[in-house]
Amino acid sequence: MRKFNNLMEIINNRRSIRSYSSKEVEPEKLDYIIDAFRKAPSAKNLQPWKLIIVKDKNKRKDLAIACNNQSFLEEAPIIIAACAKEDEAYGVMGGYMSSYPIDIAIALEHLILAATELGLGTCWIGAFKEKLVKDILGIPENVRVVALTPLGYPGPHSDTPKRGRKSVSEIVCYEKYVD
Repeated sequence: MRKFNNLMEIINNRRSIRSYSSKEVEPEKLDYIIDAFRKAPSAKNLQPWKLIIVKDKNKRKDLAIACNNQSFLEEAPIIIAACAKEDEAYGVMGGYMSSYPIDIAIALEHLILAATELGLGTCWIGAFKEKLVKDILGIPENVRVVALTPLGYPGPHSDTPKRGRKSVSEIVCYEKYVD
């Protein structure tokens, strides 16, 4: 297991991996990252989520097609679908929106950082056809697919370069909004 000194080191080492080895993910590592997801905060602690862990090769292939033909997805030994139970989410964040997209995003990022800590790769997938994903995984109509991620050991062509980030002065304002 890869060892990091602190959370910022894990954050700095996280990459979107688009090449996976066929090595299976050990059950204890999968349990660890699922637990990280489970412990994430959610609005009013409602935890309006459900993960679907997909190991079946044919389903992974079908999911890759449903994710706009992103064929690298089927290389990973696992694909995780993060789903929201919309009717269980807090419905009035800011007085205008449901909490489920934020709740799932926070929890999935916990999972992704835990995977990075263990030397596993992920790639946040937001480009997918929800109806196809629901059909493949038997997801009920009242449940939303928010994102998917492959999970596995990075493959031979997985050296994703660091992407730049905006400076603090471009993204932070003090006391009032300034463009």
